[in-house]
Amino acid sequence: MTILVCDDDREIVDAIEIYLIQEGFQVEKAFDGEQALEALQKKSIDLMIIDVMMPKLDGIRATLQARKTSSIPIIMLSAKTEDADKILGLNVGADDYVTKPFNPLELVARVKSQLRRYTTLSSPVQGEAVYETGGLVVNDDLKKVTVDGEEVKLTPIEYNILLLLMKNMGKVYSISQIYEAIWNEEAIGADNTVAVHIRHIREKIEINPKEPRYLKVVWGVGYKIEPGV
Repeated sequence: MTILVCDDDREIVDAIEIYLIQEGFQVEKAFDGEQALEALQKKSIDLMIIDVMMPKLDGIRATLQARKTSSIPIIMLSAKTEDADKILGLNVGADDYVTKPFNPLELVARVKSQLRRYTTLSSPVQGEAVYETGGLVVNDDLKKVTVDGEEVKLTPIEYNILLLLMKNMGKVYSISQIYEAIWNEEAIGADNTVAVHIRHIREKIEINPKEPRYLKVVWGVGYKIEPGV
């Protein structure tokens, strides 16, 4: 698999490359957002690691552009630790967010985790696994979501959240339960992360996200998919 690493600090890019190569990955390198987008167009990239603050085109705008044509996992790097910066990254389509300075081994672990989710989403399996309510259908054999017959494109994280709720229609999941089930780690400060992904799902599956038909909030408790709508 090929990982695109984009950061204007060449020493960071080289260091990440060393760890990824040790794990058997191929690495493409870019040093600003424009180079990253060019690499995504010309190369077969399985995951992108991109820094926020860069010349020419920053990571936020580059991710926003990349999401118009690609659903590969994107991990964002930033020296900023404020929740607002993390939420902004998730809002434009990043799947994960790592703050600098970081442990390279942790970054590699996050890369592997994201690729596992993406591979699961991209690889059809045999059997009947179709979940539906009203016009919303999740076909887990084909890894396909449709609303009233129209296909909806979700990121791997969004798909896995929706699949979890669709498999358990009517059951209310707390933010912590969703985070621990999807990210496979303890839910510490997960509220904003889950909320951003829930909002993205609603924007894609609901006719009116402000008055959702399928993905309901149970105030003070969590979220559920409304069965039989």
